[in-house]
Amino acid sequence: MSNLIPENILEDILGRVDIVEIISGYISLKKSGSNFKCNCPFHHEKTPSFMVSTDRQIYHCFGCGESGNVFKFLMRHERMSFPEAVEMLAKKAGVILPKQDNPRIAEAISLNSQLYKLNELAVSFYENNLHTASAAASMEYLKKRGISLESIKEFRLGFAGQSWDNLVNFLRAKNVSLGLIEKAGLILPKDGGGYYDRFRNRIIFPIFDNRDRAIGFGARIMDNSLPKYINSPETPIYVKGRNLFGLNLSKEHIKDLDCAIIVEGYLDFIIPYQEGLKNIVASQGTALTQDQIKLLKRYTNNVVMIYDGDTAGEIATLRSLDMLIEEDLHVLVVPLPAGVDPDSLVRLEGIVSLKNKVEGALSLFDYKLKILKSRHNITEAHGKGKIASQMLSTINKFSNAILRGEYTKRLSEEIKIPEHYILEELNKLKPNTTISAPTVEAAKKPAFEINPAEKLLIKFMLDEKELIERIMQELDPSDFQDARTAKIVSVMHDLFKQGKSFAPSVLMNYLSEDDASQLVCESMFIPELSGQDREKAVTDCIQRIKVQRKKAKREELHLLIRNAQSCGDEEKLNTLIQEFHKLIKKGD
Repeated sequence: MSNLIPENILEDILGRVDIVEIISGYISLKKSGSNFKCNCPFHHEKTPSFMVSTDRQIYHCFGCGESGNVFKFLMRHERMSFPEAVEMLAKKAGVILPKQDNPRIAEAISLNSQLYKLNELAVSFYENNLHTASAAASMEYLKKRGISLESIKEFRLGFAGQSWDNLVNFLRAKNVSLGLIEKAGLILPKDGGGYYDRFRNRIIFPIFDNRDRAIGFGARIMDNSLPKYINSPETPIYVKGRNLFGLNLSKEHIKDLDCAIIVEGYLDFIIPYQEGLKNIVASQGTALTQDQIKLLKRYTNNVVMIYDGDTAGEIATLRSLDMLIEEDLHVLVVPLPAGVDPDSLVRLEGIVSLKNKVEGALSLFDYKLKILKSRHNITEAHGKGKIASQMLSTINKFSNAILRGEYTKRLSEEIKIPEHYILEELNKLKPNTTISAPTVEAAKKPAFEINPAEKLLIKFMLDEKELIERIMQELDPSDFQDARTAKIVSVMHDLFKQGKSFAPSVLMNYLSEDDASQLVCESMFIPELSGQDREKAVTDCIQRIKVQRKKAKREELHLLIRNAQSCGDEEKLNTLIQEFHKLIKKGD
């Protein structure tokens, strides 16, 4: 457990929040007996193996082994630090954390938290700049691009002036260190010493994560000079491929409509959103990443892609299709004419035109086939082979055999090749040869064998506090042969002696090893035993551990005796033989 946050605070938070409520805010849980289950959010799987326990306030995936309490879930799912997870849940639970001027608590404020606060200062600075006289040209540019004053306010657009040090001077006046400002990617070092602002004479598009925290910036020039855009570099809180622009505003609309429209750039998002197309996000690049897809999948399984109608847009769309399929998303594509993007389409033809195109979106099969037909001669054998090869690489990614069969049949009809030849080529492909998403096997943590008696006894001790004292009288933590079970039992003994809680969700905070946490969670999902069977099982487990301990000690002495014999150490040999005879005579 972190020694920076008082134990009673952590226990108070855990006692006030419900892990089921927290997790169901990110993924859909279904009741399964006394627990809840769903497909694991941490690895790719078809059959639900992710279990959440209301009684124990823990989760465990039987596919990949990911386990923990509600703190651990937020840390893994939201990429939070431990203090950030504590702070978020404390606010939700109404628990007041100790003041940050406490030296111990001050240490717990992570770099990430400081960067979020710093970026918020920068957002406000740029935002205020846009409404000054020096930014008149910027405001005029935004109006010409069709962005309303309401949208400027909603998206918190800003302006970076021409001066080389406006922002750095502003932040230094706020007592922000130069080192922190540099880590945020807002300034750059000069060759001769000192720093200058990264963004100058540009319109600023703040980038927020799905929790409305400022994580980075995009900056656009107002003329035709290059580069058109400058973006924040990657920082501890900003990785371009892990975020979706606008998701903080559109996520609820995406959930309500169960569909997400994906575009590429900032204005491709802002203009349609402003005009009423609210279930939209922007990838901020030329292709989706696996992290972006997983982020989007929290809100919907249905996607409509609208990338620019040029070669780069086509390539990006085709590359994204396969990754979307691998995540079992239903994908449609809106092809746009060359030189047209969602921003320009809405400004020229209105939002209804874009909505109509969304309604008439092509299936991924039709879209990819259309692109391939434009690149290869479908009337020639060589062209048919090229088309078939690239189509089959996508068809092969479908886990559903019916979809694979239907698309194979359609491909046969489109290129006029008998279906059995198409199937023959498909069968040559190894299943999911280019999958980049982690499969169950890839994501699964290394399997480890735990003595069933040790695992079951841990469950019994967690279920009944009364058993701790009995087991402490008969067994020592060192009697548990596996290092993980020995660690768990040792921690439980210490907490019991101190009169502290060792409920599974609390125990997690004392176990730094993932395998130990996994074992605790896994043991708690072992089916319950009735009273009489339970008592017999406890007695049997204790006895078995004693027998196994004795056996292990006997084997250890055998080895030591052989070594002493080979070395000719008579004194040590006699001592070991006496110890061995004592062990044999002992009744326990």
